[in-house]
Amino acid sequence: MAVDLLLGLQWGDEGKGKIVDVLTSNYNIIARFQGGPNAGHTLVFNGMKHVLHTIPSGIFHEDAVNLVGNGVVIDPVIFKNELDKLATQNVDYRKSLVISRKAHLILPTHRLLDAASEASKGKAKIGSTLKGIGPTYMDKTGRNGIRVGDLELDNWKEKYRALANKHESMVAFYNVDLEYDLEELETEFFEAVKVLKSLKFIDSEEYLHQAQRDQKSILAEGAQGSLLDIDFGTYPFVTSSNTTAAGACTGLGIAPNSIGEVFGIFKAYTTRVGSGPFPTELFDEVGETMGRVGNEFGATTGRSRRCGWLDLVALRYACQVNGVTQLMMMKADVLSGFKALKVCTAYNYKGDIIHHFPYNVESENITPIYTDFDGWEEDLTEMDNESTLPKSLLTYIEFLEKELEIPIKVVSVGPDRKQTIFR
Repeated sequence: MAVDLLLGLQWGDEGKGKIVDVLTSNYNIIARFQGGPNAGHTLVFNGMKHVLHTIPSGIFHEDAVNLVGNGVVIDPVIFKNELDKLATQNVDYRKSLVISRKAHLILPTHRLLDAASEASKGKAKIGSTLKGIGPTYMDKTGRNGIRVGDLELDNWKEKYRALANKHESMVAFYNVDLEYDLEELETEFFEAVKVLKSLKFIDSEEYLHQAQRDQKSILAEGAQGSLLDIDFGTYPFVTSSNTTAAGACTGLGIAPNSIGEVFGIFKAYTTRVGSGPFPTELFDEVGETMGRVGNEFGATTGRSRRCGWLDLVALRYACQVNGVTQLMMMKADVLSGFKALKVCTAYNYKGDIIHHFPYNVESENITPIYTDFDGWEEDLTEMDNESTLPKSLLTYIEFLEKELEIPIKVVSVGPDRKQTIFR
């Protein structure tokens, strides 16, 4: 049976967690395929807000299996904190959560390396979440990493000690003022590992292969966004994994020809957290209003998100790279009250008008070219049917569909799972 994918098409924070939660009732298995606790997937239902970082967003549905794939990196301490919060919600995660033995572990010294590396860059820092993600993926590609399956071996603590000692010498190399108590960090880490070891470890690629043979429905959940992909994002201001559709194959062990629908999630405007180029960024009252009304603060870091108009050039690029088959537009409600809207439909790139996403999108090379649209005044948050949406919003949607040649099947009009309109 085909595996459907759900991906973010911008710089993350598109609302993937909500949509996975909404769609989970259609699937037997929700499988997270890359990233780690640098992600923050926010779900709102029954008047409560829930933020997940590593655990798949289907965890609140009793009948779904939630699988953490081999492409994910796991911080046992953060993972334990997530489990503790789930326990207070009476979620029976031991029944519904399984972890790939091939997933890599984030050690306390990975976080120290992350902090030391970022501090050494000064003004050139990339805006890391300082969760140890980059150093963990570096150890993975350097064949030094410790994986979940290693916890089942008798000598795993010896492997840990050797790698942690190596990391400490690397931290010293950066020659930055970094105070830490490794003994305290390790005490917390080893306690969290005990909790992790109480969960079910699986050979996830075989598990998913058998699930496909048994006609189980599977939704692969991505983290971050396509423009943060290590290969196709705005490098070097990117994450350390493949956030695009290809990452689902390597992050779960599924074959490319088994991919079915590719759901692409995007906001009705654009945001970005941290450093890096952002062609349509707004520095005026309009951008400030977007951030305030949209509550644009990172679910993981708490940092304010930079806001700007929708960038159709970047969005088209993300759709092409991922092979998106259906689009889902989030936060249309945030734009209520704007009398006029803009969409970037082309770039002036070094004097030439282009419609593709170029190698370099730094501000000195790019000037966005906009198309204007009428805004809408109506409050969308109580609307539950496409027929009730303002005419100007429908015009906005129809323009995007025509330009992208992909249907927009979902329009989100609020953070709650009920505030979702299917078209």
